[in-house]
Amino acid sequence: MGAPPLASWPWENLGTYKYLLCGPLLAKAVGGRAWEPASPDHWCFLLLLLFVLRAATYHYWNAFSGILFLNRRRRVIVRDGVDFEQIDKEWHWDNFLILQLWLAAVAMYAFPSLRHLPLWDARGAAVALLLHVAATEPLFYLLHRALHRGRLFSDYHSLHHSSRILQPSTAGFATPLEILAISGLMALPVAAACAVGLGSAGLLFGYTLAFDFLRAMSHCNVEVFPGWLFEAVPAARYLIGTPTYHTVHHIDKDCNFCLFMPLFDLLGGTLNDKSWELQKRNNAGSDEIPGFVFLVHLVDVMASMHSRMVSRSQNSLPCRATPAAVLLWPVAFVSMLVMWAWSKTFPVYSYRLRGGLFDTWIVPRYGFHYFLPFAKDGINRQIEAAILRADKMGVKVINLAALNKNEALNGGGTLFVARHPGLRVRVVHGNTLTAAVILREIPEGTAEVFLTGATSKLGRAIALYLCRKRVRVMMLTASDERFQKIQEAPPEARQYLVRVTKYQSAQHCKTWIAGKWLSPREQRWAPAGTHFHQFVVPPVLRFRRDCTYGKLAAMRLPQDVQGLGVCEYTLGRGVVHACHAGGVVHYLEGYEGHEVGAIDVDRIDVVWEAALRHGLRPA
Repeated sequence: MGAPPLASWPWENLGTYKYLLCGPLLAKAVGGRAWEPASPDHWCFLLLLLFVLRAATYHYWNAFSGILFLNRRRRVIVRDGVDFEQIDKEWHWDNFLILQLWLAAVAMYAFPSLRHLPLWDARGAAVALLLHVAATEPLFYLLHRALHRGRLFSDYHSLHHSSRILQPSTAGFATPLEILAISGLMALPVAAACAVGLGSAGLLFGYTLAFDFLRAMSHCNVEVFPGWLFEAVPAARYLIGTPTYHTVHHIDKDCNFCLFMPLFDLLGGTLNDKSWELQKRNNAGSDEIPGFVFLVHLVDVMASMHSRMVSRSQNSLPCRATPAAVLLWPVAFVSMLVMWAWSKTFPVYSYRLRGGLFDTWIVPRYGFHYFLPFAKDGINRQIEAAILRADKMGVKVINLAALNKNEALNGGGTLFVARHPGLRVRVVHGNTLTAAVILREIPEGTAEVFLTGATSKLGRAIALYLCRKRVRVMMLTASDERFQKIQEAPPEARQYLVRVTKYQSAQHCKTWIAGKWLSPREQRWAPAGTHFHQFVVPPVLRFRRDCTYGKLAAMRLPQDVQGLGVCEYTLGRGVVHACHAGGVVHYLEGYEGHEVGAIDVDRIDVVWEAALRHGLRPA
């Protein structure tokens, strides 16, 4: 047996090229200068404008549902994050917008009078409202109940219910048959108003956008209605379906079938009485304390657009410069200035692992801020406030990431531990595992390496570990004093630590470990066939075609991680920076005390084995 009719989209194989289906309408609008009100093709402009506004409605509801610092306490029933599987499944949730755009265009051709609607007619709005309540609502209720029976559910509606966590995009995630039926019901009130000569462009836009607004809201997994509303006005509970109300339908599929008005569930005997109690509880909020916090900062303006609040889909892929991101750069730049002037650390995403909640918080500063002398104290105040907040909440481990643990900034976190000796939260940098990952990448039998950033926390640990293995380490540093400070190797291994001051010294060494950014000119000194290992952010530019470049030290999280739908910077799905993974190991192992300042070289192998034991794997 073949697939049932209208169960899949005919342009499924087009991918993002599906938007070319809007091309003919756009070409007609441009060719006819449709943005001019006097143009005979002005209706094309209006339909395309409505298409953009509808997409924006769902986009901003999606963004709202992803603002963790604003709505975490009001998550509806399902409090997990959206994972990659659901994001991929709903990637083309906007297929219905393309279909409805063409249905509207066909209607304009079939009924030329629709092309010349007045701007507004209040009588038409009254007719549409009456028809919505008297026809669209009850007909949708009956349709929805029918879709939950037999083959209609298994062949069609089950796709919509396959999403575990409701999102605004889930509202459009349906089969063509459902969308065609909903389109007819959606068009009915406006068509009736137009049929009696009371239609208007304002009604077309207003009713359509209100319909989308309420559909997106009911699927947003965040309760937006205050609990007191339904106590103060009991009748209101039958006039508007809340996000909780619709979520109950997705949990218990035999109730709460209405479109927007629970009145029809009451009349049909399918209203779940627990909906209001659950709605009140969700609105009151529930504080769940994360056990682990990864404290990051924004790398640059472009990377700041790699956010769940900007685009859930793009956030599920490694960070890269897209045409849309380039166009939005000025907006992101203004946002950077605003956050610099007024903002504090906030959570951006979370996931679950082994029963614990793992958060990522952002210090609202960008990479370049960390190199401004006058910004140092302000950044440390932000980090300190985040640590004290985590301590007050009962967080077990807070992991400083990237430049938040810079030696010159705060001694790798020692500043805060010394200032607050009574901290219960364990402050860690996770770099012990970073060192382990980099060291495991170096092939067995390597006799010599060239190391930049040699006197940094990671550089020191790598050098001391390798010299114990009788590997000659050329440590690039201009400071003899800093070089002498790390002479902690056993006497018999110190001969393997060699200070060099120029890149030319490594022109015969094919193993470079970059802890400091390498310019193309500096890379020229590497011989052909060199492999660049690196622990520097941003990564070294791939300048040499005759050399190979390693990725940033990273590890793949265990397979039982839940709700992780975000890619960390340029890394792949399910992969996090090694320092992040190091903090996770610290939490899972229940290590006592802080991990700040210098890396304990003797613990590198211990932490590596612990990571493997907990299911973390090299990326």
